[in-house]
Amino acid sequence: MEHYDVLVVGAGFAGAVTARRLAEDGGKKVLVLERREHVGGNAYDGPGEGGIVIHFYGPHIFHTNEKRVYDYLSRFTKWRDYQHRVVANIPDGKGGRLQYPVPFNLTSLETAFGAGEGKRLGDKLIAEYGAERKVTILELRQNPDPEISALADYVYEHVFVHYTMKQWGQTPEEIDPNTTARVPVFLSRDDRYFQDAYQGMPLEGYTPLFERMLDHPNITVETGCDALKRLELGSGVVKLDGEVFDGPVIYSGQADELFAFRFGPLPYRTLDFKFEIYGGDAVGGGEEYFYQTHGTVNYTVDEAFTRITEFKHLTGQKVKSETAIMKEFSRAYTGAEGEIPYYAIINPENNALYGKYAALAGAYPNLYLLGRLAEYKYYNMDAIALRALELADSLL
Repeated sequence: MEHYDVLVVGAGFAGAVTARRLAEDGGKKVLVLERREHVGGNAYDGPGEGGIVIHFYGPHIFHTNEKRVYDYLSRFTKWRDYQHRVVANIPDGKGGRLQYPVPFNLTSLETAFGAGEGKRLGDKLIAEYGAERKVTILELRQNPDPEISALADYVYEHVFVHYTMKQWGQTPEEIDPNTTARVPVFLSRDDRYFQDAYQGMPLEGYTPLFERMLDHPNITVETGCDALKRLELGSGVVKLDGEVFDGPVIYSGQADELFAFRFGPLPYRTLDFKFEIYGGDAVGGGEEYFYQTHGTVNYTVDEAFTRITEFKHLTGQKVKSETAIMKEFSRAYTGAEGEIPYYAIINPENNALYGKYAALAGAYPNLYLLGRLAEYKYYNMDAIALRALELADSLL
């Protein structure tokens, strides 16, 4: 077997960023093993039905306040200026529907309660808390003014609780009160979903970004390769293909799977995606055809799905008469073949279970757990890219 200095398991942000840093800045020979048939992890994108570019594992919108992350990724892509805006689509109680920005803001107030009443409530909130502030439900509920506490109840009911029940499979009683308390009302007309300094979409897509990042003479990538069939862990020693591997091993897969579920599986939520094409020859002619007004529309009160994403808003792709949407359904992860664990279910019991697996990993001085699955945490893309850069710093 060819000699490698570093083994990286997974070709998503965690693995790809670390591999490139160590290969380029450290001169290390890096082997990247990726179970799927493609690089990019869950950010993988490309043409779907009808040639419309889609995100196969759900929408990925890049945003960060970390200049280091933005500058590093900018080496491998140009950016399309894109400011993500999300609206909630809810029944109005009169047979129609309302649509307003989330997080709930001053514009949302006027849509929900009418222009005059919404402005009056907005003015009251600004007088109480100041403009351009994000005020949590907890703060609003603790206000002695009954109108302000009632507003907190409205946001809880129409924006948060039903959506969270669908997303996490919980009843209102099971939802962590600390999570509820952090739900914000934004006292602003800035209806962007993120306020980060750097926002956008890779101009040619995420997949070309990853392909460029992994295109280095010191990096070998093997896709369609289950690393766990080639790894052996025992007595504090990692073996690859039966031989001791004493270089750094960066593992970004499930920690419980790495140790054959010794203490039982860690709970996750998975997602089912339903892709649909709309439009066609009958549309044709004038304006570009869109299914909905925004890239993402959340269904926070009704419907079995949590949200609909329309990819042309995100990518800027011009396909005049057709469009592609994706409906997103959340359910419990069972570990069945083909399922993907997307979200760790963070609570004290699960954290304690993860701690047992982390302790097992700690017995291997050259093994590093990195990423959402390996660390049993929720990371945005920029956060895991930064973690990867910092891990590479320590290894260099």
